[in-house]
Amino acid sequence: MSTKIDIIPAIDLIDGKCVRLSQGDYNQKKIYADDPLVIAKQFEDAGIKRLHLVDLDGAKAKQVVNYGVLERITKNTSLIVDFGGGIQSDEDLVKVFDHGAEMVTCGSIAVKEVEKFTSWITKFGNDRIILAADAKNKMIAVSGWQEDSKLPLFEYLKNYTAKGITKVLCTDISKDGMMQGPNTELYGEIMKDFPHIELIASGGVSKFDDLIALEEAGIPSVVVGKAIYENTISIEDIYQHMSK
Repeated sequence: MSTKIDIIPAIDLIDGKCVRLSQGDYNQKKIYADDPLVIAKQFEDAGIKRLHLVDLDGAKAKQVVNYGVLERITKNTSLIVDFGGGIQSDEDLVKVFDHGAEMVTCGSIAVKEVEKFTSWITKFGNDRIILAADAKNKMIAVSGWQEDSKLPLFEYLKNYTAKGITKVLCTDISKDGMMQGPNTELYGEIMKDFPHIELIASGGVSKFDDLIALEEAGIPSVVVGKAIYENTISIEDIYQHMSK
């Protein structure tokens, strides 16, 4: 019997609005709501506890942009928010925590400034720092997926689990926003090599059966975005599954 998977809805932000991209392409943008707080409250009302909030403006600008949206959601809901996108400095990180985030998700900085990112794990605790591992063909991509790093995914994970990382958000870019199912095989490989991490799968979830397949593969957590907004997975179904 597999452990129940933790299902985490995502809100992606551009210009303060709730959007989704396809394969990280800023030119393939669809706006789902002008006010992300309305969406966050819907998640909360359905009994969901956690939210993955992504500042796509920040990822592009290389500095956090959507502090205001973060604060509105954390002040007006009880959702546990992990926030990512554009965190490049100690000041950004402290400000994100000050605006209500419980956890941060960092990718580009972990690739480009290893020493700085490692110091954050020590300073803020590995329970509050999530390592983003955005991968295409098992290679890490950074800066809102605009750049390939030439860094192999499994080498990246090995380096950071040795430095104390216990939470990893892994997105298969080729699947993201495509609604064609997640790369369950890849996530299974990661869990086999790193059985003690909290792996958060991301990318490609299109129907409820995808969540069950990930759960049966022993994946601890999954981020769901476009499938919720396109109504191929209902918030109510997620809550019913998690509350069984």
